[in-house]
Amino acid sequence: MIVTDKIEEIVNAGTLRPGRRIYVSGNAATPQVLLRQVAADTDITGMEMISVLLLGDIEAIFSEACCRRITHRIIFNGPASRDAANKGWAKYQLMHLSAIPSQVRDYLRPDVAMISVSGPDNGGNFSLGTTVEAVMAAVDTVRSQGGIVIAERNRQMPFVLGGTIPGAHIDYLLDTDYPLPASPVKPPNESARRIGRLIAELYVENGATLQYGIGQVPEAVTDAILDKGVNDLGIHTELFADAMRRLIDAGVVTNRHTFTQSNFSMASIFLAGSVEGYDWLDFNSSVQSRPCDYTNSLLNIAQQPQMIAVNSAIGVDLHGNIWADSLQARKIYSGVGGQADFIRGASLSSGGVPIIAMSSTTAKGISKIVDKCPEGITTTAIAADPVVIVTENGVFDPRGLSFSERVVGIAHLADPAERDRLLQTVYDSKEFHNPTEALKSGRPKGFVAYDDIFT
Repeated sequence: MIVTDKIEEIVNAGTLRPGRRIYVSGNAATPQVLLRQVAADTDITGMEMISVLLLGDIEAIFSEACCRRITHRIIFNGPASRDAANKGWAKYQLMHLSAIPSQVRDYLRPDVAMISVSGPDNGGNFSLGTTVEAVMAAVDTVRSQGGIVIAERNRQMPFVLGGTIPGAHIDYLLDTDYPLPASPVKPPNESARRIGRLIAELYVENGATLQYGIGQVPEAVTDAILDKGVNDLGIHTELFADAMRRLIDAGVVTNRHTFTQSNFSMASIFLAGSVEGYDWLDFNSSVQSRPCDYTNSLLNIAQQPQMIAVNSAIGVDLHGNIWADSLQARKIYSGVGGQADFIRGASLSSGGVPIIAMSSTTAKGISKIVDKCPEGITTTAIAADPVVIVTENGVFDPRGLSFSERVVGIAHLADPAERDRLLQTVYDSKEFHNPTEALKSGRPKGFVAYDDIFT
């Protein structure tokens, strides 16, 4: 291992020759200094770069000029890469989070890895910090081909237990010191609070295992769980953020019912809203990292008892199709991610419930519940997936219901004015078998209104 603080000795046209394919760790573990040097050195050209949600001060790597020199393969979009992916400057790679390591090993096969690390520990091992994803698969693939592993050791990167590599696997180590990207969340609005109360009240009981991410709804779910007084939960998730940290700090997470019966929560990616949150992760034995083909394995998720998987979406149609990565068929907002992994894994769990939670309208008042999904759009859940959908207006469970019963129930998730318009569309259509039968009892089958529970 060569340790240096002179980045030009590592990142140059000699080490990064044309034809190289680079895997870059992402999220809060994005090696920002390395990427800025790649963008600045115009002699570096003719390479491919594979990434999953690069964060931080790295906009230059996705500039139009840089994209002429470097072909990006973007697995999950973020603010820095969105223009590049949607203007044809970069390639968008569709894949489930669980499949990224196998595709890295078998198809993408990088010969350079740019990663972030912390350490070493007393055993000479370096933590992969806040993001494991497919980093281990990338490092193994690079080494099997005689490639180069370049690590950025950020003084402010926490040593997250679980995902470590030996120092002997690193060829170049660059010392840096800068704050990690923070992901603060606004306090939950009333819509999010209503959603959180519904999920906690109906689905979160002692012995359950939780998966959810970052945002107002996860914060609201955490608030509602704490208010309910549940105190014997497990966490098995792809993304661990401040909302779950609050559960651990409150002492309600035991992990004793998870299939590993461990005393720590598992995730592949860690994000925090502040420096304090990243400091909390450092050598904290209440959490451990695992590769995404472990955390997002359908087999592992299915083994969790009462797996309550809460994810969000951009839209839902009356058939029950759900989309979360795109605004239009060819306008990619984020990525497929791990939503389908947890939807299908949770549906196989004993007592598990896959949940899509979202406000019924956008901030501009546009309905997220629509008649038909946009033509050609990528769906992260298809109509046949048994997904429970929650908005501030109520909960709809499609299990055991017919097509016509489902469309009536989903319509009731919408804002009242939009609900009436959607129902009129359904009643005027000849394709649905007697949809008004779904209302024979006075309320839609499978639908529970918020006011039915909280009056």
